[in-house]
Amino acid sequence: MAAPGPSLCLFDVDGTLTAPRQKITQEMDGFLLELRQKIKIGVVGGSDFEKVQEQLGNDVVEKYDYVFPENGLVAYKDGKLLCKQNIQGHLGEALIQDVINYCLSYIAKIKLPKKRGTFIEFRNGMLNVSPIGRGCTQEERIEFYELDQRENIREKFVTDLRKEFAGKGLTFSIGGQISFDVFPEGWDKRYCLRHVENDGFHTVYFFGDKTMPGGNDHEIFTDPRTVGYTVATPEDTRRICKGLFF
Repeated sequence: MAAPGPSLCLFDVDGTLTAPRQKITQEMDGFLLELRQKIKIGVVGGSDFEKVQEQLGNDVVEKYDYVFPENGLVAYKDGKLLCKQNIQGHLGEALIQDVINYCLSYIAKIKLPKKRGTFIEFRNGMLNVSPIGRGCTQEERIEFYELDQRENIREKFVTDLRKEFAGKGLTFSIGGQISFDVFPEGWDKRYCLRHVENDGFHTVYFFGDKTMPGGNDHEIFTDPRTVGYTVATPEDTRRICKGLFF
């Protein structure tokens, strides 16, 4: 059963509300509309706002009480933009270029079954790095993910980056199927909590699929300000929410 008092449900997107990089199903979309009648709801993801819209709908800021793209570096509340942060001013151009150059050099040395386009995506609050390239098809995405599961391509990449940029104030976090994020320390998904901490919630529930150490849901999942639930599929999310709130 849910805890008494005003509460908020925060959801990761990929693997939690949708299949990775896929649109939300009508069934899940309808369920969240029902859930919103009982509790405030929000989403927090590493992707930029445009990708969140692609997956959850162009009217996402009307359907959810809070929308936090890029871990909350971009924040919407009640349909209105609250704030937008960027990494350029925080990290400086020199460090950003060092990271980009190092990642491109590393990717150039990896032999994969396929490589496509957009290996580094520059977002407001992070760099998103993809060894295969974000321009891959859904079939190529799955092929890379299965290879990554066996050979730990992203994990090895991130381990190398942590050594190379130790002491530079950077965090490297693996999420989704084909990429990982690079951002300043403290700019993980916990960043979004600062936007809700003064809104009177007794409990903030968080649902995510990458809650293990190194996953991009781990920090907010283990934060004492949240009650965390690990899910593997959107069906898990719906089942747990039904048990808690219906």
